[in-house]
Amino acid sequence: MASHRRSSRSSSTTTVALLMLVATAAQLIVASAASAPAPPKKRQPVVPAVIVFGDSTVDTGNNNAINTVLKSNFPPYGRDLHLPGGGGATGRFCNGRLPPDFVSEAFGLPPLVPAYLDPKYGIKDFATGVVFASAGTGLDNRTASVLAVLPLLKEIEYFKEYQQRLAKYAGRDRAKYIISNAVYIVSVGTNDFLENYYLLVTGRFLEFSVSEYSDFLIARAEEFLTDIYKLGARRVTFAGLPAIGCVPLERTLNLLDGGGCNEDYNKVAQEYNVRVKAMIAGLRAKFRGFRLGYINIYDSMVDLIKHPEKLGLENVSEGCCATGKVEMGYLCNDINPFTCHDADKYFFWDSFHPTEKVNRFFSRGTIKALRLL
Repeated sequence: MASHRRSSRSSSTTTVALLMLVATAAQLIVASAASAPAPPKKRQPVVPAVIVFGDSTVDTGNNNAINTVLKSNFPPYGRDLHLPGGGGATGRFCNGRLPPDFVSEAFGLPPLVPAYLDPKYGIKDFATGVVFASAGTGLDNRTASVLAVLPLLKEIEYFKEYQQRLAKYAGRDRAKYIISNAVYIVSVGTNDFLENYYLLVTGRFLEFSVSEYSDFLIARAEEFLTDIYKLGARRVTFAGLPAIGCVPLERTLNLLDGGGCNEDYNKVAQEYNVRVKAMIAGLRAKFRGFRLGYINIYDSMVDLIKHPEKLGLENVSEGCCATGKVEMGYLCNDINPFTCHDADKYFFWDSFHPTEKVNRFFSRGTIKALRLL
């Protein structure tokens, strides 16, 4: 009997010890969990969506879906784009992301804004951001015909279709809220001069002087902005022309000035931009609640070309892809052995378009402007 009692007492003691050990371990786990940093809260978007119109400066892949030779859905385009669901060559004319992508990310939305014609995406994706832009297009419908791309009129048609799809997906009230509270980016105009007027391909040079053609384009821009205002857009940025005479392709063709910037083209861009700002001021006065901002790409571009050290650039006259003098689209391919290894040292990716690093830099101006609207 005594032996049995000692055995029972020993068993009880062991059980108590085990319970105390478990309790202590549980306290340590709780204490550890309490002291561990809380997982970061998901950032709430500042705006419901980013909606984009224009040309290759903002086209994230629509040209992939149309019958045109102006495409970039192959290497080395996109070689520095390494984001889930969007890596590699997506149709962006760049080694990485475009300004709308950085704008979207800055406002707490996805870091890539999908192209409306990209079959990988649906209305759920487009509800927070969508691009209607088409590389090679312009304010002049004839510009789009040069390389068989989407004219601005078609971009507006897709915008209308998008609104109908959005209403079915999110409900009429939510769709209306998204459209009226989204931020809009419009970047277009360069191709009208460099791909159309100065290439003498559509006959516009016979119809207009350069000054008259600028006025013609401004009128088209005013019509376009009025159209999207009537369709619900309220917070819009419109980019002026960059220093079009300084893109590598125009430098290459500017043999008389030894490959320097074509200052005649740059002067045209400056005069056009003055008229754009006046047009924007008129629309803001005309339409109630139209928060329309001008993006001064020209001065930012010239300043960076003159002072490349500000962004750690080493080459501001040639593109990274191939020889960097004339290549763009299919001429900028993965077979060419001359493509640079580090695009971050270059202003231009191909003979026409900036690198991702420069796009990020330019996006800051758009982000700032949108926050002030």
